[in-house]
This record gives sequence, C-alpha cells and structure tokens, in this order.
Amino acid sequence: MKKIGCIGLGIMGSRMAANLQKEGYSLNVYNRTKEKALHHIQNGALWCTDPKEVGEHSDIVITMLSTPEVVKEIAKGLLSGMKEGSLWINCSTVNPSFTKEMSRLAKDHQIRYLDAPVAGTKGPAENGELLFLAGGDKVDIDEAAPLFEIMGKTTLHLGEVGNGAAMKMLINQLLGQSMVAFAEALVMGQAMGLEKETLFNVLLNTPVVAPVMGVVRSKLENGSYDPNFPLQWIQKDLHLSSISAYEKGIATPNLNATKEIFAQAKQHGFGDQDFTAVYEFLNLKK
Repeated sequence: MKKIGCIGLGIMGSRMAANLQKEGYSLNVYNRTKEKALHHIQNGALWCTDPKEVGEHSDIVITMLSTPEVVKEIAKGLLSGMKEGSLWINCSTVNPSFTKEMSRLAKDHQIRYLDAPVAGTKGPAENGELLFLAGGDKVDIDEAAPLFEIMGKTTLHLGEVGNGAAMKMLINQLLGQSMVAFAEALVMGQAMGLEKETLFNVLLNTPVVAPVMGVVRSKLENGSYDPNFPLQWIQKDLHLSSISAYEKGIATPNLNATKEIFAQAKQHGFGDQDFTAVYEFLNLKK
C-alpha cells in the first residue's frame, strides 16, 4: 500500500485524511497548527515537522490548503523532499493560472502533479461524498483513483492541469452569487411584511432558486452559522475568479459585486462564520 502524505488538516483536509485512515492507509501528516493533527496521530499517523519531511516519507502527497500563497509557501519544502516520480495531488481551491504555475514547478523537480479541487463542504467530506474535479494526465488520475474513491463519490477528469481549478472557480462563483441573491430576496421580502417561513416555503418551491438554498435553509432559519464553508474563503474564491476573468479579458460585473458584498461582510466580523451568514450582514439594521 502506498504511503500517503496529507498537508492541511482544516475542515476539509482533516475529514479527507480520516477517511483514508479508516481504509487502512498509513499517513504522514503536517499542519501549521499541530493540534489539528492530534486525532490523526492518535490513530497511527506519523507527524512530520515540516512539508519536506512529508515529501521524504510519501509516495503521494495530498494538499488541502487555504490560499495560493500558502500553497506556494508549502511547495518550497515539499518538492525538495519528494522523491523523483512521486505524485502531488493539490486539492486546494486556487485559480487556474496558479495551479499551472505549480505544475511547472513540480515538473522542474521531476514530480508529477494533479489539479484536483473538490466540490462539497464539511458533511460530504466527512461522509466520503466529495466530487473531485481533476485536471492532469490520465495515468496519474488512475493512480489516484483508489484515494478519490475513498474520499469522494465521483471523479471528473476535465482534461489538462488547470481545468479542475477552472471548474471549481465557476461552481463557487455561482454558489456565492446564488447565496447573495437569495439573501437579498429574504431581506426584501421581510421588509415588505412577508413572514420568513412563508418566504422559504414559496421561494424554495419555485424553479428560480438554486437547489442549494434548500440545503442551507436551516442555517438561515435558525441563525446558526457554524462554518461548513467559512465566509472568508468564499470571498477568497470569488476574488480568484475575478483574477481569472481579468486574465481572460472577461467582464464579470455580477461576480465583482458579489465579491465585494462578501468582503464587506468579512469586514463586519462574519469571516469565520458560515458563508450563509451574508444574510445576517445584509439584514443588519442601520
């Protein structure tokens, strides 16, 4: 059985790693905050003091990190430690041009690279039901397939490196825009005198509302914003989408407006809450 390295043990990475452990994989783990790795260590994972050590002990390394800047920082040590011909699977949500840069950097170190961000939040990660959006060589995807099958329910091979990141940008772009549109409708409906429960019951049964709004209904109804997907990270993803739009010369006025709404919510202290808390921001009484 191949030795697997896992770097990044936050909301998503920790659950992905736990599922690999349940299936008998021996893990080499690293996280900037060691406390987040304790559960995995107690279940037999080897704690590594830095990314380079993870690379030295692993045949395949999976990274699930917050931003391109963090990925780039981790890559310096990781690639210097990985053995020639080993495989780096980057599941972090990053923009396509950046993931292509990382692929080139890996190639310079004789390391294979897969672009494999995931669609899904805390629940699907815990239940092994993620959707992997993979870009890269088919032989590498075939090698990673047993891991993807444990951590997810579906893997889509979208072509070359960068295509996985591109699709993830679009998914999160639509998620953010849908969330803001629905939150605005709730706030406006209540201002016009409609009951919140009535708004949910009617709007969610029309074809104009994204199905995911039904999934997050309980958070909005109960005002409970324990993070499945922290607001600060969807704001980051929307910013990365805007970078991609700029690089391609595409006008995205709705994307940019949505990004700034989440940025304002973050500035008002909602960054660590679930992204659905944008409703509370829009509903702030002046």
